[in-house]
Amino acid sequence: MGLEPRTAGQAGGGRRRELHRRHHQRLVHHSVDAERNLVIVPTGNSSPDYYGADRGGDLDYYSSSVVALDASTGEVVWHYQTVHHDIWDFDVPAQPTLVDVTIDGVTSPAVVQVTKMGMTFVLHRETGQPLHPVEERPVPQTGAVPGEYLSPTQPFPIKPEPLHQLGVSPDDAWGFTFWDRGQCRKALEEHTTGPIYTPLTEQGTVMYPSNIGGQNWGSPAVDPERGLMVTDTKHVGMVVRLMPQDECGKDVGFPQHGSPYCAVMTPFLSPWGAPCTKPPWSTLAAVDLSTGDIVWQVPFGSLKHLAPWPLSLLSGFGTIQMGGPMVTRSGLTFIAASADRQLRAFSTETGEELWSDELPTTGNAVPMSYVSGGKQFVVIAAGGNFTSPSPPGDYLMAYSLP
Repeated sequence: MGLEPRTAGQAGGGRRRELHRRHHQRLVHHSVDAERNLVIVPTGNSSPDYYGADRGGDLDYYSSSVVALDASTGEVVWHYQTVHHDIWDFDVPAQPTLVDVTIDGVTSPAVVQVTKMGMTFVLHRETGQPLHPVEERPVPQTGAVPGEYLSPTQPFPIKPEPLHQLGVSPDDAWGFTFWDRGQCRKALEEHTTGPIYTPLTEQGTVMYPSNIGGQNWGSPAVDPERGLMVTDTKHVGMVVRLMPQDECGKDVGFPQHGSPYCAVMTPFLSPWGAPCTKPPWSTLAAVDLSTGDIVWQVPFGSLKHLAPWPLSLLSGFGTIQMGGPMVTRSGLTFIAASADRQLRAFSTETGEELWSDELPTTGNAVPMSYVSGGKQFVVIAAGGNFTSPSPPGDYLMAYSLP
């Protein structure tokens, strides 16, 4: 279904406005609370992704939000916006997680929503009000392209703590050697950098966290008995550059037809193809939902299949990944996702890696588990993914637990 602006049809603006003032999509699955007759919908940002001057407040009203609908009528019960006037493609990227959370001795039905920014919002399922404090903080207001407007503030959860660094500067340049570190620093100095929500520019803005980073497809897993949320986080920057339409070729990545600018997006990498920001480039973490504290956060993935020997033997770097975890009552977390093609098991309580096995290609699906014939099995679909240099496949891999 689509959510219409509150005052649909009143904004006007002519043909050019209508060409790109279209909608905000739903990027991933919704969740259902049958007891409360609620459908919890995560929404994307308004189109076009990277330019919002012609949207108006009404089109932005439900964008990049968690929206609760009455399942019988479709009426909006509440909504909570994670990014105001989102011009960074910070869609809500993961299915909302429904779980009861106990805070200061009070147990409440909650919606736990992870984001591309590495921030986690814990909301009351019946009202949409934050169960942990959220602050509206001032964000950068200068440097946007002509005509663009910026929200003066953005919501920042105080708890849970962010799982990603919120911004980047030339001092964050990293490299395997002094040479590639210097090249990365030069690139940072030549582009627009700053804290999260720095506006996009014709010069090119380094987004860190990026619109493919933080939490993304796959969603977190929650162990309700331990009160822990386990989630994977990507720590890779992207450069987004706005270009006037008359400079855009027909093959430009984001044409944004009808707006003054197309957009070009490229990973922020060194001349050697490694991220220009310090490792780990992917982490797995557990967050205590009652306190909002990070219990542990460890590097996730290796450089195997991604870097030449001996770099492929280095540990602690993490790797590009796309997927999500599954937790068991016995205290195990299973996750594939990583570009090194491994399926891993971690201790949910400590983050220690307990087991791994190599898949024929990357497993970007979320693992599942079932019992048959008195044995418990863990199953993962391994099909490869465009985000990692792995062969395509159509494998379904099953493992039995002792």
